[in-house]
Amino acid sequence: MRTGTMRIAAAAVTGVALLISACGANTTTGGGGGAVVNGKGCKHIGFLLPESATAARWEAADHPDVVAAIQKYLPGATVDAPNAQGVAATQQTQAESELTKGACILIVAPVDSSAAATIVSEAKAKQVPVIAYDRLIYTDTLDYYASFDGFQVGVAQGNYVKDHYQQYVTQNGNNNLIMINGSDTDNNAHLFGNGAHSILDPLITAGSLKKVYEQFTPGWDNATAQSEMQAALTANHNQVAVAYVMNDGMANTVIAALKSVGLAGKVLVTGQDAEVAGIRNILLGYQSMTVYKPITKLADSVGRLVAAISNGQDTSSIASAQVKNPNGSAQIKSVLNPVTEVDISNIKTTVIADGFVKTADVCQGVPSGAGGVCP
Repeated sequence: MRTGTMRIAAAAVTGVALLISACGANTTTGGGGGAVVNGKGCKHIGFLLPESATAARWEAADHPDVVAAIQKYLPGATVDAPNAQGVAATQQTQAESELTKGACILIVAPVDSSAAATIVSEAKAKQVPVIAYDRLIYTDTLDYYASFDGFQVGVAQGNYVKDHYQQYVTQNGNNNLIMINGSDTDNNAHLFGNGAHSILDPLITAGSLKKVYEQFTPGWDNATAQSEMQAALTANHNQVAVAYVMNDGMANTVIAALKSVGLAGKVLVTGQDAEVAGIRNILLGYQSMTVYKPITKLADSVGRLVAAISNGQDTSSIASAQVKNPNGSAQIKSVLNPVTEVDISNIKTTVIADGFVKTADVCQGVPSGAGGVCP
């Protein structure tokens, strides 16, 4: 073989090797087909939802609001939004599928805060940034966390109990407190609980309230919450003044348990998420309060964060807070949105005024004039 021919052949082999190397590099492709590293230039976003069975908000609000916000701030972006339906292994598979399809930014509302650390690890291997959405993911390598101030959610719930428990104690002739918490695998449940306990524990220590039952609820499962409440009622001979319940979905089934023993409307019941069913229960007098988390504001902040990452811009003005990974040492760059306590006195000026829920929906089966809301 001639020397020139050998050089050409060698160059060809080298070119092929470089091409293979480039194809195997830890990069993904954006909407324009160019290489994307650490989200810069990204137009293909994966938004991994956790479930829809226990909380209506995920598909009714978070899904459409986040997609709309991303496309508002990052024109031309495409957003895939698979739902794991409460199964951590399914969410892992969905994440791997998104990465294979070229998603170059992942937004993950984890089913399990610990298990989702593997998703972050696999994304980091491909230089794909991850935003933990609403629920923290337990890993020091997480890029961002966008949520609400979970501790303050619990504080709002606890403060409502502190301000109103006495009338229920007097009415029921006991000061028993039952606590139905969310999923132990969801960091938010611990944040909510810590906030609530910061207010309620002094009352318990002083003997003003007597905590007779407290239980985490796997998967935030509403049916399980009802069973827990039934067990607590049985163990305490239907004696209860306050039912601290972490969200509206579980509160709805706790109320069903209270109805079965004639106590609906006679017990202080807390909630969270300002769902249609929760607001309706407040208007009917079965639930005392909920915590309104304006999902449109959370979605807007996520849309701006995604656009800043894609455009290679500084994100410090958006993710201006820090949250420590409880299973590690890292301070995660975070967006923490404020929350609002809602009871029958301010439904009209909060969730109705914001268009978060519709009057026609919350007033179904509710007497005219309730809360100054229903026609």
